[in-house]
Amino acid sequence: MYLTADKKQEIFAAHGKDAQDTGTAEGQVALFTYRINHLTEHLKKNRKDFNTERSLVRLVGKRRSLLDHLKSTEIHRYRAIIEKLGLRK
Repeated sequence: MYLTADKKQEIFAAHGKDAQDTGTAEGQVALFTYRINHLTEHLKKNRKDFNTERSLVRLVGKRRSLLDHLKSTEIHRYRAIIEKLGLRK
């Protein structure tokens, strides 16, 4: 499996407060971004995999809603996570 418990803890440690803090929006956005990147690579090889495509669209929507929430409540955290993950060009 591409996403192990160790990898999740590493992502949350890098983007959240610590490895056990899985509830912060930054940690969740980072996890969604990792999963989105993985699914994007999968779809480049398997372009007719419509179930994965649907999952990808749902993940992008979840990430977007979390980012919208951050943007409306704490703009400095939003800007920091956008810059750290490189989501905007």
